Amino acid sequence: MKPARRRRLILVLILVIGVGTAVGLGLMAFQQNLMYYHPPSDVLAGNAPANRAFRTGGLVKQGSVERDKDGTTVRFTITDLSKEIIVIYKGILPDLFREGQGIIANGRMNKEGMFTADEVLAKHDENYMPPEVADTLKKAGAMPKHEMERMKLK
Repeated sequence: MKPARRRRLILVLILVIGVGTAVGLGLMAFQQNLMYYHPPSDVLAGNAPANRAFRTGGLVKQGSVERDKDGTTVRFTITDLSKEIIVIYKGILPDLFREGQGIIANGRMNKEGMFTADEVLAKHDENYMPPEVADTLKKAGAMPKHEMERMKLK
């Protein structure tokens, strides 16, 4: 093999290995940052990741919101009308957060079996419910037909 051709082959191999490594690292970082949604029933059944952050959501149970004396820590219960999870959140809740409303929480389960949220997302108007929460309630058969029509769900 001629020296010029050999150099070109080595350069192409280095380029292919470099691009392959960059793509592999990018895909690995992307996979680590994905957050999957798991309704409370799945979380309590053990189907949610124990060592990774994930999303859960449901309706905020009536009468379950408790604020600690520090003013920023809030405990509340979310339900998919089948199972319930206690959520602990330290921070300022969205303005639209209230009991009986659908929310999504990002975080992870702690050792006590409670969900420690890093972020709480609330619906933006009375006719909207996060799609994941609506699907969970629909599957549970817990959402009345008129409510599904009001929220424009099929």
